[in-house]
Amino acid sequence: MAPRAFWTGHLRLSLVNIPVRLYPATTSERAIAFHQIHEPTGKRVRYQKIVPEVGAIENEEIVKGYEYEKGKYVLIDPTEIDELKLESKQSIEIVRFVDEDSIDTRYFQTPYYLMPDGDMADEGYVLLRRALTETKKVGVGQFILRGHGNIVAIKPFEEGLLLEVLRHADAIRPAQKLFDEIPDVKIDKEALELAKELVTRKSGEFEPEQFKDEYAAAVWELIQAKLEDRAPDIVTEEPGGAKVINIMDALKKSVGKRKGSGAKPRAKKTAPSRSSAKKTARGAKRKSA
Repeated sequence: MAPRAFWTGHLRLSLVNIPVRLYPATTSERAIAFHQIHEPTGKRVRYQKIVPEVGAIENEEIVKGYEYEKGKYVLIDPTEIDELKLESKQSIEIVRFVDEDSIDTRYFQTPYYLMPDGDMADEGYVLLRRALTETKKVGVGQFILRGHGNIVAIKPFEEGLLLEVLRHADAIRPAQKLFDEIPDVKIDKEALELAKELVTRKSGEFEPEQFKDEYAAAVWELIQAKLEDRAPDIVTEEPGGAKVINIMDALKKSVGKRKGSGAKPRAKKTAPSRSSAKKTARGAKRKSA
């Protein structure tokens, strides 16, 4: 089933308007979600919204408020915000083109797939992508998403366009105060050459599928073991030997190993998938019934 667009509007470049749709480029489905449980009863903990001296209230009674003095608020109804006449509410306006490597990596926050919306958008969309590709530039603009004004970068990605929400300048903490604490260390020339050799040996393409979430796998195994009333099959790494204090010795030993010999051993047993854990949970419920 194709994902649904969660935002539609226009991509605007000067007088050119391209109808577009936004889709999330990431998913949280693989995350393991835990609930808070009242241990004596096994029931889930629920939360209520409470007003002091009033008690529990309904969501319909809640409005937004800005605290202009301690304990004093300007009340804003959501419909008042919706009625604000802002052009950027339904449009992404590109205001500048920059080199991609000119954007500090700390600013990149959330990626989205940007798609043309309808046949009338196709020509302008493909034209913009081609122009960005051939000039090796990234479009920088702004728009409103989920009640927040955002800076965005738009760049070619595979056969389409990728929109990345950027952090604002005041959301970035300066690093200099921390980095000033790093001591000035005199580096041994031989140690540097060994380190460079180690980097060269381990160089290659970035293949994210090769990196497994061992923590999530271990947690799923723990959940499965509890459902099956058994001890979890914990796979531990082989001990790496005594701690090496001297960095030169550590580098020599690392470079001395054959390429790939430092890979982690494979787990003897694959942790259950999320779906298998759910099936076991349903089976356990039927059995107890």
